[in-house]
Amino acid sequence: MPALAFEPMAGAFIAGAKQKTAMTAPNIQSHPPAIDMVGYGFAIGGAALFSTKGIFIKLAFAQGVSTEATLALRMLVALPVYLIILVSLLRRNPALRSLLTPRRVLASMAVGILGYYISSYLDFAGLAFVSAQYERLVLFTYPFFVLLFGVWFFGDRMNWKLLAPMLISYGGLMVIFAWNLAVQPDGLLLGTILVLGSALTFAFYQHLARVQMLIIGSGLFTCIGMSTAAFLAICQSLVVDGPATYAQFTPYIWFLGLMLGIFGTVLPSFLLNAGITRIGARATSATASFGPIITIVLAVLILGEDFTLFHAIGTTLVLFGSWLFARIESRGRASAG
Repeated sequence: MPALAFEPMAGAFIAGAKQKTAMTAPNIQSHPPAIDMVGYGFAIGGAALFSTKGIFIKLAFAQGVSTEATLALRMLVALPVYLIILVSLLRRNPALRSLLTPRRVLASMAVGILGYYISSYLDFAGLAFVSAQYERLVLFTYPFFVLLFGVWFFGDRMNWKLLAPMLISYGGLMVIFAWNLAVQPDGLLLGTILVLGSALTFAFYQHLARVQMLIIGSGLFTCIGMSTAAFLAICQSLVVDGPATYAQFTPYIWFLGLMLGIFGTVLPSFLLNAGITRIGARATSATASFGPIITIVLAVLILGEDFTLFHAIGTTLVLFGSWLFARIESRGRASAG
């Protein structure tokens, strides 16, 4: 977080230095900075891999795996990775241990449960009723809830210019919802409510997580929160499904769990962090629109989901509204700064 906060100031300083150099040495040609293709590659790769999550979940459901077991399979793969990172952080920097008071640890665990367990479970449960591409588009609107919660509960100021892009995106969702209601109405309302619940809880988690990360750092918070959520998800599945269920899983199901944990969870998180480090948070967030597009392509090709003119119109509206929302918010923050 401090590095990201310092980045705009460093950029302004470098820009000022370049301008001064150009004034004192007019004969030297200035060249625009080269685009960091590696950084953008990391960011796009992370967004693309995150978009495969719904595909792997749908494939697991098709094998008769329950919602609880699918979530547990994801966490079984991710948990050891985050535990290793946690131990590594504490060993490399023993001073971090002083930050982990019981109160801070419990707070991080509680926030992690909200964002990594409750939100994930609602999302997984919703995917049992709606298509992977529709689920991805509904989740893609969570920044709207981040804005509203910030205004209602955390003292943020409302930018009324953001209302138009929000209405555009939800208009797009309503187009796809109406098509599904006419063609495949079974479970549509329940699935939409569950996925919206996931977006709502994740948006609220974003505000609470920021507070914890400012205190103990993003690395420690993520490891503690994810490990806690993984433990609860695994225990829930053991109670609901029973330990014997896992002995009956085929190698293909374990393969899907491995793909979901590595390529749908751990690897994209590292790629996005690497992208943020190289090109900044704003440029990285701009690549997020690749996610729904890739999900749609994979859902049509692998899952055989429909993609009609209504899907095209709805998807265009959602992506355009989200892009416009990010653009207006970015300008608003720049002018406020």
